[in-house]
Amino acid sequence: MRVPTRFASWCHILLIALLLAAPLAPAVAESGGGYSRLADLLEDDTSREELIQELRRLAADDGDEAAAAEEGDGHTLPQRIALTTQQMAEGAVRELNDAFTALRALDLRGEEQDLLALGGAALDLLLVIVATAAVFLVLRRLARGLFGRANRWALQPGPMPPILRRTLAVLAAAVVDLAVVLLAWVAGYALTVTLIGETGVIETRHSLFLNAFLVIEVFKAAIRVLFASRDEGLRLLLLPGEEAAYWNAWLARLASFIGYGLMLVVPLISINLAPALGRGVGLLIMLGAFLYALTIILQNRQRVRGQLEAAAARSGMAFTRFLTNSLARSWHMIAIAYFAALAIVTVTRPEDALPFMAQATLQSGVAILLGFLVSAILTQVIGRRIRVPEETRQRFPLLEGRLNAYIPNSLKLMRLLILLMVIGVVADAWGFFDLAQWVVSDSGTAAIGTIISLILILGLTLAVWLVFSSWIEYRLNPAAGNGEPGPREKTLLTIFRNAVAIVLVVMTTMIVLAEIGINIGPLIAGAGVLGLAVGFGAQKLVEDVINGLFIQLENAISVGDIVTVGGVTGEAERLTIRSISIRDLSGTYHIIPFSSVQSVSNYMREFAYHLGVYGVAYRENVDEVIAVLREAFDELLSDDDARQQILVDELEVHGLTEFADSSVNVRVRIKTLPGAQWAIGRAYNRLVKQHFDAAGIEKPFPHTTLYFGEGKDGTAPPANVNVVRRRALPAGTGRDETAVAPKDARTNPTYKGDYDDAED
Repeated sequence: MRVPTRFASWCHILLIALLLAAPLAPAVAESGGGYSRLADLLEDDTSREELIQELRRLAADDGDEAAAAEEGDGHTLPQRIALTTQQMAEGAVRELNDAFTALRALDLRGEEQDLLALGGAALDLLLVIVATAAVFLVLRRLARGLFGRANRWALQPGPMPPILRRTLAVLAAAVVDLAVVLLAWVAGYALTVTLIGETGVIETRHSLFLNAFLVIEVFKAAIRVLFASRDEGLRLLLLPGEEAAYWNAWLARLASFIGYGLMLVVPLISINLAPALGRGVGLLIMLGAFLYALTIILQNRQRVRGQLEAAAARSGMAFTRFLTNSLARSWHMIAIAYFAALAIVTVTRPEDALPFMAQATLQSGVAILLGFLVSAILTQVIGRRIRVPEETRQRFPLLEGRLNAYIPNSLKLMRLLILLMVIGVVADAWGFFDLAQWVVSDSGTAAIGTIISLILILGLTLAVWLVFSSWIEYRLNPAAGNGEPGPREKTLLTIFRNAVAIVLVVMTTMIVLAEIGINIGPLIAGAGVLGLAVGFGAQKLVEDVINGLFIQLENAISVGDIVTVGGVTGEAERLTIRSISIRDLSGTYHIIPFSSVQSVSNYMREFAYHLGVYGVAYRENVDEVIAVLREAFDELLSDDDARQQILVDELEVHGLTEFADSSVNVRVRIKTLPGAQWAIGRAYNRLVKQHFDAAGIEKPFPHTTLYFGEGKDGTAPPANVNVVRRRALPAGTGRDETAVAPKDARTNPTYKGDYDDAED
């Protein structure tokens, strides 16, 4: 409902009058006018105007004071700390003085202090305490069996990860422990209402004890979650039994001392004796607790540090080692700061010190505990190697390695986010940071949205790369069922994988920069200008890439082929998008950019031919020569190794192709597997030579004329020439026995890199 403006104005005037009534009342009373004098001031126009001016002056003074307070009153940080410390010390001294004054003012002999009534109240309070404690101990005894079962289940081996099994057991034990506390608390209330004191009525002192009992025992149950002294499996912190029992007993005693002192003793003293005395007792309780805690912390400083450093050395994670070592060096300062804060808050805010500290401690403890549990589970997952099924491993041999590289890093990032969340919750618990307000604010919403977007972007990028690289791996894996991929497919898939990797990296970087608020417009424009400049300055490089791309798409060259490129003949050992690397017959390694390639000669496509041109003397019978060539080919086919490289079992005879200067040339051709033409050609030439020799077919060669002189009468003297004839082989062999080659005279072609230089 909207309040009328006139009514709101009158409310403001009344509020101002009430605020002024307190300081003006004594002066008005002394003059004898009372509140009627205030009415007279408001009725008089001149007085009312003066009052308005005074209010404006006071408002201006309040604004100046607020501005000075915001600026730190003109004091430096050390000065403000000194002033705060001085005020705290003065407040503590004042509280103690008030407590001693109230103690001296007590008159225990007066009628107001009924000792019998006080004794009766103490007695029935003692009965409530005893009854509640007895019920609690009985219930704890009955629950002992459940704790033992949970402990044995947590320690026994099984398929579940140990940290998860221990966590579930600890949570179950904590639920049982809290249930025992709640049942004892309810039983205490029931006994108080029905059996102790007046039926149906619960006294304030009883309620104070029962509420203190509930808070303290719940806190002690939380301590038992960390330091379960009896059950190793229900102990969240991996400490020895004696060590856990020591810290559990120390913290439990301290919690009982502070809790029952501030929540029971101090209120009872304030109600029954004097509030100032209660505040003084509370101050003494907190000072005693602080000194006791300080003594225990300093006594165990080095021992706890050594244990934490040993735990850090056993950790397999660098991040965990860093945190543990940092905690080892500063744990005592954190503990002292906590108890000092508890004492300071008690002095400065005695009315709500314990609730504030309890809420902050509980919130911090729950946040740290949950963060520790989630971090421990993630650590177990990170430390465990991911296994893929055997069939999947055969199809994707590198998939398991990629998963074990990507997923642990992703889990480490998640653990860092968990640490930041825990720090935020703890800072919120102690008032350093308002987490809820930041989350709903514009900056908080934007930050959370940015973090979620970055996680989704990086996760999607990794997933796309994982799927794509696994597909490339599947295509290149001969064990996947697709057979051995060809050289062209290997080259293209490798180039495609590199290109996709570059595109993903560039696009992801741009999107991430834009998501975190960086303007990528100038970056894109600069990259465009730079690319244009590079394009003009690297035209050869662009030409290399374009030519190489088309050569690859046309399947002109594959790794392992024998090619002639740029005037160099050899085996193609490496192909990139820019160049080809060739090793020639002498072993020289050539790198040829594709921009210098005008033509490609590939000797390794589908099939090849040995092209043989055999010249014989003009006196030889061409038909006999062709018959001898066929005989040599038939003998070549009788060799199993050579037979496997020949595709056609018949010699392709082109006939007499040329009348040369000193020979007639007969051309034949043998169809072979690609790459085998050179070895088959050399083997066939060897057999042709042997068959020509056996048949007496003359190969053309330069002739020499011998001149033996000439007489005066023009006649030449007779020349003494002896003709040596070869012994003929038995009929049907067609060969001379001297043509049979020993075994060590056979060639050993490898058909891999076995080629002859190309003809010019």
